[in-house]
Amino acid sequence: MLPCQRHLFDLPEDIAYLNCAYMSPLMKHVAEAGAAGIRRKVRPWETRPVDFFDQSEEARALFARLVNADADGIALIPAASYGLAVAARNLPIQAGQRVVTLAEQFPSNVYCWQEAARRAGGEVVAVRRGGDGDLTAPLLAAIDERTALAALPHCLWTDGTLVDLARVRDRLDEVGAALVVDGTQSVGALPFDVQRIRPDFLVVAAYKWLLSPYSIGFMYAAPQRRQGEPLEHNWIGRLGSEDFARLVDYQADFQPGARRFDVGERANFILMPMAMAALRQILDWGVEAIQATLAARTRQIAGQAAALGLLAGPEALRAGHFLGLRFPAGPPAGLADRLAARQVHVSLRGDSVRITPHLYNNDMDVERLLSALAAAL
Repeated sequence: MLPCQRHLFDLPEDIAYLNCAYMSPLMKHVAEAGAAGIRRKVRPWETRPVDFFDQSEEARALFARLVNADADGIALIPAASYGLAVAARNLPIQAGQRVVTLAEQFPSNVYCWQEAARRAGGEVVAVRRGGDGDLTAPLLAAIDERTALAALPHCLWTDGTLVDLARVRDRLDEVGAALVVDGTQSVGALPFDVQRIRPDFLVVAAYKWLLSPYSIGFMYAAPQRRQGEPLEHNWIGRLGSEDFARLVDYQADFQPGARRFDVGERANFILMPMAMAALRQILDWGVEAIQATLAARTRQIAGQAAALGLLAGPEALRAGHFLGLRFPAGPPAGLADRLAARQVHVSLRGDSVRITPHLYNNDMDVERLLSALAAAL
């Protein structure tokens, strides 16, 4: 269990921010890393060619440690949708084949597959949860010999319901299908091991549970996917691009590993140092410890919310850093705005009040949340 880390964030005491799944606040030292990057751009003559590579490689290695990958398997991307587009370009779908997804899955991990299936003459199958709230069993039942791939999260973005990706991977192996994981709502707060799950592609936008700025993210590509076709052909992804004097000696070969999939201008001298600072802090805390601490917090909230008549799904079926609370008669009108007026910040997703704390939250935040919910009833 980790102690409260509120001192690392610029959060006023009268703000109860329990909305990390929407967008995390930045830590103070992460913001300062971005400010230093801005100051650096003021003096561009101090930026050397090697600087276009060193920070990118360090960020690659930091994220690789987070998911138990090799640095060669990590690409730098600007958004989850970019990484998912890379996956869609490189995973074949044949006429009549299926892409298995979840009903109510985040749209970035749906639209690209709808388009890919349409072009190939396939179809997208959106699996609904079982009557007990479980997602894994219905997914396993939907995967068969017609399945080209499954495109899934580790936990559902609306309420944190878990998908047992290890079991899904085993079932996909039986039918020869691929696995694409959108880890935006899990990686950084929920342990993820690419050696165990073996995704063909894992994509993560960094502005939520990686505590990083907007417009930066990471993608893991399995070894058998690293010779694929990138979305774009930029100069830095080609072999020998470190030598600026010879960039016009055009190269057919790419930098090794998943670097061919890097977005152009990957060396972003403002966002990249910020993401690196955030990743170092997460690795220092340890993802297992983060998950245990947040699970205790959501367990505390669920127990106290039950006294108000609010319903939480079974703890065994959800990620510990997520809590979806449901009102028996549906959420009151304007609930999110009414809570925000009391300086309590959560999200309304579907019929759930989505509560997603982090290490900056304390017992006072929970008291303010419960008081605001009680007033809204």
